Amino acid sequence: MANDFPSTRDMPSRLGKAMLIAAWVVGLALLVLLFQSHLERQHNPNPDPTLRLDAAGVPTVVLQRNRMGHYVTGGTINGEPVTFLLDTGATAVALPLTLARRLELALLPGGMSKTANGLVRTWSTRLDSVDVAGLTAHDVRAVVMPNMPGDEVLLGMNYLKRFELIQRGNTLTLRAPG
Repeated sequence: MANDFPSTRDMPSRLGKAMLIAAWVVGLALLVLLFQSHLERQHNPNPDPTLRLDAAGVPTVVLQRNRMGHYVTGGTINGEPVTFLLDTGATAVALPLTLARRLELALLPGGMSKTANGLVRTWSTRLDSVDVAGLTAHDVRAVVMPNMPGDEVLLGMNYLKRFELIQRGNTLTLRAPG
């Protein structure tokens, strides 16, 4: 009874402690990745949209609305992957300056544009192709905004007007002209 006190042999070894800590770190990292993937899916429920033929054989793409009520989807500009935010209030495709530089787009003086943040100086460019799941438009005029945050491209009406738009509930269908 005199030796009922814990001894150092009863304590986990240093290796055991390190393994336990490593297991917790790995577990937390996996939870973060899973949660981050879930959040990204909520923001962009259409990362890889698919082209389908409707009953009349017309190519269509059906997009799901995100939880904020926006239609966000993956696509390409000049064959390079981008994320689009469909914006029926935008006259033209608009992209941030950082993305335009990454895509190596030729920039021409564009003038001034009125945005929600006031007047901003813009550049203009031409995009060889803008594509959402195979619905492709060629030679599309675009506006490059120097202070536009992030990497999302506003997919404006100069692309969208080439397709029929049908909104029902939480979906938006882009349909090729038939």
